[in-house]
Amino acid sequence: MKFSSFRQKAFDTLAVLGLLAVTAGLVLYPKEMVASAREGVEMCFNVLIPSLFPFFVVSNLTVSLGLADRLGSLMSPVMEPLFNVGGPCAPALILGLIGGYPVGARTVINLYTSGKCSKAEAERLLAFCNNSGPAFILGVVGAGIFESSSLGVALYLIHMAASLLVGLVFRGYGPSRGPLGGPSGPPPAPLGRPSDPPHTPAGTPSGRGKIAAFVTSVSSAFTGCLGICGFVIFFTVLLRLLLLSGVMDRLSLVLGGLLELFGLDGTLAPKLLTGLVELTGGVWSLRGEAGTMTARATLAAFMLGWAGLSVHCQVISFLGETGLKVRTYLLGKLLHALLSAGLAAVVIPFVPVKTTVGTFLSDRIGALAAMDFSAALRASVLFAAAAVGIFLLSGFLCEKISGKKRGGGV
Repeated sequence: MKFSSFRQKAFDTLAVLGLLAVTAGLVLYPKEMVASAREGVEMCFNVLIPSLFPFFVVSNLTVSLGLADRLGSLMSPVMEPLFNVGGPCAPALILGLIGGYPVGARTVINLYTSGKCSKAEAERLLAFCNNSGPAFILGVVGAGIFESSSLGVALYLIHMAASLLVGLVFRGYGPSRGPLGGPSGPPPAPLGRPSDPPHTPAGTPSGRGKIAAFVTSVSSAFTGCLGICGFVIFFTVLLRLLLLSGVMDRLSLVLGGLLELFGLDGTLAPKLLTGLVELTGGVWSLRGEAGTMTARATLAAFMLGWAGLSVHCQVISFLGETGLKVRTYLLGKLLHALLSAGLAAVVIPFVPVKTTVGTFLSDRIGALAAMDFSAALRASVLFAAAAVGIFLLSGFLCEKISGKKRGGGV
């Protein structure tokens, strides 16, 4: 009891000191802080909202329209033996691999709160279904930073492979599934609706139900995007403040010494430290000739697997009152980072770096980054619409296949 009281007082003291330090920094560097906040707002408006908003809508609709249940019959032979989760959990894995951070985590939480998976299944999914998207790894990291499309493809494949390996490692987490493939315990009741039954069989919503599901999905997606933008702006300002105050340099010296003890390049410490806090800034700092290609690519793989404190705060904000353990998610991301770095260290030396193609693509990264909001939103909506079409087609095929099986059984 005394120890817990002392720990709480220590935490409160550190929190107050931290807030006072941040306030002093805002007073000492007002122009730099305003400029950093403006950069964060521009990043949110031009990149994050157009890229995440459509996928959030798709994620919500996938669950509310019953597509997760329909995909379940098709994906159960894969999801159950490999990851020890039900087939309806498949949208979390698929959207997590193509939508980017934090679409996968948002989909997992939607599945859990709607009763499509148990608590243990949701925590397993959180450990490996929240991943970076192909657009970021292939475009920004591969072509923009390393000027090599082939290296971007290699990093994305490494990222996916490490994610699936994490899923295999965490398949034994929590209670096992029941003998018929269902959760070992009753799935949770949807949050906010305790009077509803804990689980509703897959069905086709009525016309009014579809409209309500669409309106709710759009509203929820927009609210989620605003929360993410708040974290991005905050961490953009915080990183600039750490740089201006010299704190980042001191921490880099300590981290560099630790890296050298393990035979690693200590000059990469500032880049790693930045990536631990914020993913985009961390990988972007890997531009240039400092360090070998293998070392920089391995560090990029680690950052992509870890995702950064900014992404973790976004996921924690989604968890809310769900009761899902943050510890499981963080352990999964740490393991993802370590596995990604290990795979990259082995694979990257054998990847042919095609600088001509990479240079051609990197010349267009500036135009992509400067794309106006409407153009970026149109491109993102088209990609999300394609994902919706794939889910609808999959659900239709699942329904046809299940109908044939029932007919054959009779």
